[in-house]
Amino acid sequence: MMVKQHMLFTLYSICGIVLKGAQGQFPIVQNMTVTEGGIANLTCRVEHNDNTSLQWSNPAQQTLFFGDKKALRDNRIELVRATSQELTISISEVTLADEGMYTCSLFTMPVKTAKAFLTVLGVPKKPEINGLTKPLLEGDQITLTCVTSGSKPAADVRWFKNEKEVKGAKEVNASGKTFTVKSSLQLLVNRHDDGVAYTCRVDHVSLTATHEETTQVLEVHYAPYVEIKHSIPAPLEGQYLKLECVPHGNPSPDPVLWTKDGGELPDLDRVIVEGRELTFMSLNKTDNGTYRCEATNHLGTSQAEYKLVVKDAPTTSSPSTASPAPTLPDNTGPLDSKDLNSAVTGNRDPNALPGPPDHALIGGIVAVVVFATLCLIIVLGRYLARHKGTYLTNEAKGADDAPDADTAIINADGNHAHAEEKKEYFI
Repeated sequence: MMVKQHMLFTLYSICGIVLKGAQGQFPIVQNMTVTEGGIANLTCRVEHNDNTSLQWSNPAQQTLFFGDKKALRDNRIELVRATSQELTISISEVTLADEGMYTCSLFTMPVKTAKAFLTVLGVPKKPEINGLTKPLLEGDQITLTCVTSGSKPAADVRWFKNEKEVKGAKEVNASGKTFTVKSSLQLLVNRHDDGVAYTCRVDHVSLTATHEETTQVLEVHYAPYVEIKHSIPAPLEGQYLKLECVPHGNPSPDPVLWTKDGGELPDLDRVIVEGRELTFMSLNKTDNGTYRCEATNHLGTSQAEYKLVVKDAPTTSSPSTASPAPTLPDNTGPLDSKDLNSAVTGNRDPNALPGPPDHALIGGIVAVVVFATLCLIIVLGRYLARHKGTYLTNEAKGADDAPDADTAIINADGNHAHAEEKKEYFI
């Protein structure tokens, strides 16, 4: 076919056929990027052409199409459009081997060419996670490795722990035209890692709508630990109480063992053990003690304790000893507040517990008592001061001749006539 094309071109030259209108034209092409396995459309155009043929050649300089004539037997290569001004072909199921420089030729004198580079993106393979064994034991140290190959350019590998990104150590190796990417993650596992999902995610330019990822869930075995939950905070006599033993461990420690004060549970008719629950139908003080729940798996044993202290139930008056309803005065008129209060308070149960103190009333009483005390002190002070002054005055008036205080008062000026009346007596 190529021989025929060259012969045809030589014949055009010998015959002196002038390709008018194409002497100043150049073919126009564009670079193309396609994902491996996709379809590449190669288009070559000229603005003006007088029936001059266009030709597409591959990187090996093999002619693919000369005008509308197919030159290379490759079922993946098809003609899309062929005119005097355009030649478009398609390559389906593109491989990495198809990558390279493609040439469009315009057969003028001299021949004019344009080159377009076809870039093929290598799609990374689904990542694989290595280094995980199941089950793990608490305290194990492991290295998870995520590997993906076939990417071009090199893919980006990321780690996620329950959708939260964690950093790994990345390594890139070239293999021909593609790359192999590996990322490692070192872990020291504990009980909190049980059930945690580690995801390796691959991002690449060829994965426009999604990304490739692989997830592994850790299974960590660990010794149990136990907690006891109770249905009421402050148990009282006669109440219903449920204790629940909640063991945490992997494998799950089942069944659990209930004991009281280091021995067996008493009165199993009233104290019910069902699975992990210990139920008291009606509490009394004989139930007081320390209750222990014990759980075991092949990695160890754990226990928790609950100290039960049953308190007295609050006392209430029985219906047979309850006080009778208050009686109201026998009258036909409306009741005033005084009659109603008298009827109610006069029939109050003497055994009933006193209500909360009235702080306002107590404060008022204290204020009245303090005020009365102050008034009494003031009056008494004034009284004593006044009488003490009279006694000193009269005593001074007759003190020179009187043998004692009484005589001095009697002998004072102006007091002789009424000596008996003004004589004071002190007890």
